[in-house]
Amino acid sequence: MSRLEVVETGRRRRWGQEAKVRIVEESMCGAHQASATARRYRIATSLLFKWRKAYRAGELGNGGAATFMPAVVVPEGAVSPPPTPSPGHGQEAAGGRMEIVAADVDPAALARVLEVLEAR
Repeated sequence: MSRLEVVETGRRRRWGQEAKVRIVEESMCGAHQASATARRYRIATSLLFKWRKAYRAGELGNGGAATFMPAVVVPEGAVSPPPTPSPGHGQEAAGGRMEIVAADVDPAALARVLEVLEAR
């Protein structure tokens, strides 16, 4: 006589709306990839993308498609203010394009960039 082991594989799981919303939101935050989240919950990535589409459309009971970006707190003074734009120069290039660059751009570097653009 030998031992027989029965393994269930074909049973379909049912996910509630709250669980779907939680899984979708987890897949959208941070640096997590959707495929990693799908593997964690043992669901197909195509199913997760279907849930994400429904989430964005507000169809998962999430009350709308509002999503939030994660906030990062930075010490004061750590972020420099954006530079003030300086007056620029415009030059018409081949093909009728117009390049506008800041006045403090190195002319030699600009000439090299324009050569590459015109070669395309």
